[in-house]
Amino acid sequence: MVLVERSMSECSDDIDIRPLELGDLQRRLSEKEETQAVSEKSEDGGLLLPNDAGNRFFSAVFGIVSSKKKERPLRKEVLAKMRWKNAIMKARNMGDPWEKFHLDTYKTEKAKRHRYNAKRQCWVVDEVVIKMEEDPFNHGAMRECYRLKKLSNFQKDDWVRAHNYVAKRYMDEDTPRSTYFEDVRLQMDAKLWGEEFNRHNPPKKVDIFQMAILEMIDREGSPLYHLEHFIEGNYVKYNSNSGFVKSDAIRMTPQAFSHFTFERSGHSMIVVDIQGVGDLYTDPQIHTSRGDDYGDGNLGTRGMALFLHSHRCNSICQSLGLTPFDLAPSEMEASKKVDVLLASAKTIVRGTEEMVVTPVGEETRNIQEYLRTRSLSSGYMSGDDRPRIKLTSISSVESCESDDIPMLSESEDSAISSAKRERDTYERERQRYDSMSEFGSESSTASRENELCNFREMVQRRSRPSHVLGEIEHRKMLEELEESKSKTGGSILGQIHLDLAKYHELNRFVEESETYDHEAALYHLNQAAKCGILEAIVTVAYLHMGLPHNILPDIELDDDERDMDNGYNYLLQAAEANDRGAMIHVAKMHDTGIGLPEFRTVDWKQAVFWYDKVVNTNTEDEEGNFDATMDDPQYQLIAREATMYWQGGNGLDKDPYKAGELFNYAAELATEAMKGKLASKYYMQAEEAWAECDEE
Repeated sequence: MVLVERSMSECSDDIDIRPLELGDLQRRLSEKEETQAVSEKSEDGGLLLPNDAGNRFFSAVFGIVSSKKKERPLRKEVLAKMRWKNAIMKARNMGDPWEKFHLDTYKTEKAKRHRYNAKRQCWVVDEVVIKMEEDPFNHGAMRECYRLKKLSNFQKDDWVRAHNYVAKRYMDEDTPRSTYFEDVRLQMDAKLWGEEFNRHNPPKKVDIFQMAILEMIDREGSPLYHLEHFIEGNYVKYNSNSGFVKSDAIRMTPQAFSHFTFERSGHSMIVVDIQGVGDLYTDPQIHTSRGDDYGDGNLGTRGMALFLHSHRCNSICQSLGLTPFDLAPSEMEASKKVDVLLASAKTIVRGTEEMVVTPVGEETRNIQEYLRTRSLSSGYMSGDDRPRIKLTSISSVESCESDDIPMLSESEDSAISSAKRERDTYERERQRYDSMSEFGSESSTASRENELCNFREMVQRRSRPSHVLGEIEHRKMLEELEESKSKTGGSILGQIHLDLAKYHELNRFVEESETYDHEAALYHLNQAAKCGILEAIVTVAYLHMGLPHNILPDIELDDDERDMDNGYNYLLQAAEANDRGAMIHVAKMHDTGIGLPEFRTVDWKQAVFWYDKVVNTNTEDEEGNFDATMDDPQYQLIAREATMYWQGGNGLDKDPYKAGELFNYAAELATEAMKGKLASKYYMQAEEAWAECDEE
């Protein structure tokens, strides 16, 4: 006998339970109605029988089945919450992993704690009480580590419950104190970018260690230490500041996070050197386009180039709408092994990720409301039935310490055992709520929202794709808006491609005995030229025209690969950007006809224009460089210009008087250059030109 579970909404007195007879089915049904009743299905999969008291048994049973189906998702959610609460309770009951080191027996010291607010770009100083071991327990290449316990602001001499920290200091005692502050600023700025990444609802959220500076005021010289929470777990380095990606522990989230920061910052910076436990990172590095801040590890566009060369977009990049970086076909072929490793990564996108897009129209005019709506649309329980942590990171939740532990998301691709993961979860949440008091007393919730919104507005306006096509469209838009009158310079993406061409030339991506990839080097050189990098434009022009060039000097194009028209256009673009060498070449081409494309002819009017521009250009070009080489000294160029005016023709009207003035000016410059004989020749030619004027 099968027992049927009834819901509380069903009353047994309303159910007429009796043996089922054939007459129950035939009652008040014709043969046609009976056929319809058998063929019709209810939404719950049962038969639609006549509405009769005798059939209440069927409707009650089907109603129970229906209610059970509707309750399943809710029960699943409740069970998930209960599991996380049980896990957190287990983690709370775990012992202190540093209990055996007896840090509570060490001397109690007072210290000043310096914390950096990345949103306000200011420092906050308070006083804390700590106990730190005397000898380091570990060290790296530059810093050594000490175990430390710190009392929270709401504890009094309860060192058993004090939180575990790691204090780090540079082993080189000559390290400037400013370096400590620069390191903290770097990490907290990277943490802010982690918040922006999480706001787009990626499959796995990231966070970066809260870092501060301890100034040991009770010690001689007030030495400085970096202060971080201690997190136990499997510490992994996912990528480096020089393009290295660990293949045996490849994951998608760290690489996608780095790519995200590059696009979202408008190519002005990128967060790399991702390392840590799971998705809690520490000691990142930031490369900026200028390369003059964030310490010696900032490699500028060269560091960006090394990461983008090794990065292959994964499913997270695609779900966020990030664009792939342009690589040569030979480089794409060599990266198939990386693609195979990415395919084996465990993370799966959910389809609820928020793409990186630029607001248009009404959204641009109301950017604050637009971003606020986007923030509310993503985050906790956004399109996912799994409990997840709210999309904020440690420094963004600015309230007092608390023992309330929210629901957490699973760690991505982590090999840590379940017990260790539970302990890590608890430690991570203790860290979160220990740092929540960071700036809580200084501003209201509305003020904090405003700060985040201002940051997001700045990020939204600066976001640019990683491919060259998007960069070309961006430059065209700037020209249309007349925000940039220059034809070259200013493209960070173009500079990255030029750096990659130079890296290929230096054999960075091959073994010492191998020859670098000429195809890839030329590809990146051409991409840099398309982005308006003057150095690349000049090189590509010289390559097509068969002239000597400084970048990739061992590469020459075959006759069938050269395009004189393309070379002339690039050379003209460089001349318009005030490149002195390009201007002289364009002038000589129009003067002599050597090197001109087939559809162009000798034009002395154009030649005089460019000679005159060379003579009168004593400033930097559009990229801030000045060509001081004097292979073609000014007195020679002016003398050639005077000769054309003296002779006339090829589109230029004859003007002996102007020719005489130019010869006289060339003679003065030659005299200054200690060219006496040449000066005498120019003076003589000036007299002859003026004599023609007198005759006329």
